[in-house]
Order: sequence, then structure tokens, then C-alpha cells
Amino acid sequence: MLLEKIIRKLKNDPNYKWESKYTVRDLAVVSNRRFAQVIRGLLKKPFLKSSKGMLFLGTDVKISHAYQLSTGRNTILEDNVYINALSDNGIILGDNVSIARDSILFCTGVIAQKGTGITIGNGTGISARAYFSGQGGIKIGNEVIFGPEVKIFSENHNFSAPDQTIKGQGVTRIGVEIGDNCWIGGGVSILDGVVIGKGCVIAAGSVVNKSIPDNSVAAGIPAKVIKNRIADL
Repeated sequence: MLLEKIIRKLKNDPNYKWESKYTVRDLAVVSNRRFAQVIRGLLKKPFLKSSKGMLFLGTDVKISHAYQLSTGRNTILEDNVYINALSDNGIILGDNVSIARDSILFCTGVIAQKGTGITIGNGTGISARAYFSGQGGIKIGNEVIFGPEVKIFSENHNFSAPDQTIKGQGVTRIGVEIGDNCWIGGGVSILDGVVIGKGCVIAAGSVVNKSIPDNSVAAGIPAKVIKNRIADL
């Protein structure tokens, strides 16, 4: 199929194949939608810091401080995505990154405290309604899968002094890292200072407040390691 071959070439993946059969009408609708996204992407590309390949933009995508956003080959930003790249390092998206509708990525909350930035590796897919706050820095590896409504926080408010307002006690920033080949389930919250190793699976609805070693399956509030994907086979 011609469309399959085109996508295979765009993704630089000779093994890419359709997993289902589609009607001509299905393909026509998908193609028209992607064509419109390409046109919007072409109009936005000159304003980005860098853009290596095709940029697919859905409707009502808003990018603030676009001069600090770098995109790789075949970036997809679906409808209503909001990106604010104002930060020391900006936002860097690798090749074949997709960000689904209604997601929010931002790096600076309070203008007086400039944030660090967000880096997302090749082949990573972010599902709908994600909320990534990169004040302390977020680094996501390659081929990571995110379910819907995942939240990542890379900043904490200090609150130890009861005679002061929490707002007046400042913040701490450590940052969040997620290794390659992870699956982060829907509704997961990841807190500042967490490092999730490569090959991990985090169950839906979990709250991750401590680091998780490589190849772990973790679940719960707070998340705890249930088993190791390799050692427990």
C-alpha cells in the first residue's frame, strides 16, 4: 500500500506495517487530516529554534516561546496542545515524537524563577491530557509509552516553617528522569526527584514519589515495586 510505504519511509522503519485493514474512505479522511496538519506545520516551522523534518500540527495548537522549541523528524502535535518552552534549555523533541490532544508542556511557572526545560527521546508517544511541568527539568528516554492524563512535576514547594506562608518559602528543584522503553499507565503522577529506570512499567493511577530501578513493575499510592520484569520471569 502506497500510504504504508510513505509512512515507513518517513519513520525510517523498514518493518512498519498496517495492523488493520482500512477502507478507501478511512484512508482518505486520515490523509486529508494529515495534509492539513502538514500545512499548519510548514507555517510554524520558521518560528522554531530548529525542526529537522515534517511537523504535523492539529487545530488550536499554541506554542509560546517557539524559538526555544526544537523538533525532530515527524513530530505530531495533536489538537489543543499547549507548549510553553521558556526555560534555560528549552524543549527538545526527538524523532517520531507524538503528543496527543489537550496536553500541556511548560517549563516556567513563576516568571521570576526561570525553569530548566524538557527533553523527550525518539519514538516516544504521549497520550491525551498530559501535564508536564519542566521547572526542574524533565528528561524522557526513547520509545516511552504514556497513557492519558499522566502528570509530571519537577518542582516542590517548601513548607517547613509554619510561621511563614508556603508561597513565601520558595521551591526546590531536582528534576525527573524516565529511561528508555518504559510504559507509564494512564493517570500516573510522577513527583520531583524521581528517576524511573529503563524498561519499567508503572501501573495506571500510581503516584511515584521515589525512584524505580530498571525493568521494574510498580503500582500503588505511593508506587512500590511489585516485581522485576527480567529477574522474576
